[in-house]
Amino acid sequence: MQPLPASGLPDKAVHDVAILGAGIAGSILAAILSRNGVKTVLIDAGTHPRFAVGESTIPYTSVMLRILAARYGVPEIAHLSHFSTMRSKVSSNSGQKRNFGFVYHREGEAQDPGEINQFVIPVALSTESHMFRQDVDAYMFNVAVRYGAVPRLGTRVSDVEVDGSGVTLAVENGPAIRARYVVDAGGHNSPLAKKFALRDEVPQQRTHSRTLFTHMIGVRPYDDCPAGRKHDNPSPWHQGTLHHVFDGGWVWVIPFDNHRGATNRLCSVGLTLDPRKHPKTDLPPEQEFAQFLERFPDVAPQFRHAKAARPWVSTGRLQYSSHQVVGDRFCLTSHAAGFVDALYSRGLTNTTDVVNSLAWRLIEAAKDDDFSAERFGHIETLQQGLVRAHDEVVASSFTSFRDYGMWNGTFRMWALGTVLGTLNAQDALVRFQRSKDPLIWRELEAQPHPGALFPASVGFNKITDAAWAACRDVEAGLMTPDRATGELFDLLQDDGYAPPPFGLHDPANRFYNPNPARMIRTMHWAKRGSAAADTGPVVAGALGGFLRSRFRRHS
Repeated sequence: MQPLPASGLPDKAVHDVAILGAGIAGSILAAILSRNGVKTVLIDAGTHPRFAVGESTIPYTSVMLRILAARYGVPEIAHLSHFSTMRSKVSSNSGQKRNFGFVYHREGEAQDPGEINQFVIPVALSTESHMFRQDVDAYMFNVAVRYGAVPRLGTRVSDVEVDGSGVTLAVENGPAIRARYVVDAGGHNSPLAKKFALRDEVPQQRTHSRTLFTHMIGVRPYDDCPAGRKHDNPSPWHQGTLHHVFDGGWVWVIPFDNHRGATNRLCSVGLTLDPRKHPKTDLPPEQEFAQFLERFPDVAPQFRHAKAARPWVSTGRLQYSSHQVVGDRFCLTSHAAGFVDALYSRGLTNTTDVVNSLAWRLIEAAKDDDFSAERFGHIETLQQGLVRAHDEVVASSFTSFRDYGMWNGTFRMWALGTVLGTLNAQDALVRFQRSKDPLIWRELEAQPHPGALFPASVGFNKITDAAWAACRDVEAGLMTPDRATGELFDLLQDDGYAPPPFGLHDPANRFYNPNPARMIRTMHWAKRGSAAADTGPVVAGALGGFLRSRFRRHS
């Protein structure tokens, strides 16, 4: 590739930071930087509104959104963190999420009502959202522009050149754009990954999956289907994100019409498959989905009268990785850096983690005029850690899908890590709201396992390492699923990390349902000294702060 011509370019950077990609990740970062005095240009080849997947939030993501809002003074970001403000401030087209639901199926067989799992999100704590992304992304883009980000939609970057003082972005049909630093938040088709040959030729991930997806209308609530009526789940399936899981894959069902006053009748639907068990065919994706339904008799009724409202999309292997994400005057974030799978809805979670650690570095770099790669070294560690951690839990889950007992244990290990990680972030937010001490955020970054489900704990990460190792042994044929199930539940018996009120140690307890009484018992467990030293203070601090705030709110 020939270098860009120097003639006609300004001698100094017009912008401090150029962001490639005006989706939710790039727009949140642009809003934060612009709000804090960093001259930012937000570039995208497309326009808003536009279709996007990645619609389901999780409690950890919502805590991180509140952290971003509080830390960087952008209250509009917090509107994405709770369904009530999502509906009133952002988009009435979004749905609510009160649970993660998992229904286990065997091909050609009726669904066993005992083989279900549900993670109920406490109503008193939060109600998560099913984001209608075309509205949410456009909202955050407009917030960024309102804070001063320069919008450059419909602008395709054709080349990138880095020199000692900045970055020059050549664009099609327009003058070059000059900035002191460039952040690529553009997803799989990352211009920087292509320019600097950053992609791994063979993805690092253990996970192998492909997907086909669309938005549909007429999807029946599973609670109204014959199989769903037999279930005793504490929260209706249709009020959350439903996963139909089976050997070699899973289906997502994400409704936007599951609340009073809903204005959107669409439902996001996707079928994700391990191509080693379910090879990609030449069939149109809608026909492949129809053939899948023929093989699973208790999934099919949910889609009997459903119709696609937009063209189906069918992908090849989803996984890709980058051997480097930070360099001289550039970095790749989240989906520009790598991708695993939509299982567990961690895409936006990883985005918020990276934005939180990247934003303050860019703000200080702009003030100091020092954009050296060393300054952003933690972003490399964090981003690679996020991909590895997500890959471990997803790959282990795909292995576990072959046997319900093993899946039952893997689900609990994920649930425990998710709860502890969320409380870890919530504890930091509670302490910051109390003290306004910015050093709390540096402490959060300095925890020993960046990117892990529960980054604060060495001990817990030894437990999850052992769990994922058992799943790898099953995949390699070195261990039976029954033995792995035993090992997983043995690990979950460690009451230093698994609070007894959660009930995750009991295979017969298929529902994680943390009502207020269980939350109070968990706080007492944490304070009594039963918890591990790196877990008790986090759990006690987060739950104590939460319960105090709710008491003040209702007193």
